[in-house]
Amino acid sequence: MNNKYLIIDTMILPEVFEKVVKVKELIRTGKVKDISEGVKLIGISRSTYYKYKDSVFTLSEGIVGHKVTLGLILAHEAGTLSKILDRIALDKGNILTINQDIPINNAASVTITFDASKLETEINTLVEELKSTENVIKVDLIAVE
Repeated sequence: MNNKYLIIDTMILPEVFEKVVKVKELIRTGKVKDISEGVKLIGISRSTYYKYKDSVFTLSEGIVGHKVTLGLILAHEAGTLSKILDRIALDKGNILTINQDIPINNAASVTITFDASKLETEINTLVEELKSTENVIKVDLIAVE
């Protein structure tokens, strides 16, 4: 059976899926010593954890090809794109392509594709960090391959 993946906003999913992801994160980061401690802390049963653990992933966990494409709108200010590239590189993302349009009305559209295979942070966290960067107007996750 071929796996088929969807990106779904957690707002429409049952809370149990997000709790399974939280337990996996606690285990991965060493904040709990084992599954029993993690499920007790988060408030789900071990059987629920085992039922979904191999099917529910954060965006970073589920990345198959390790390529991420972001669409950004940046204010036309010197150094803004450089800050974005530095942020991605700081988290061990490897830039593959950059496409930038000419600024119109003091804003430029930029598309960046990078290799996320060695990324040291969650994709969602990186996107939020980029959104809070000075002179960044908009950031959209366009594709994950």
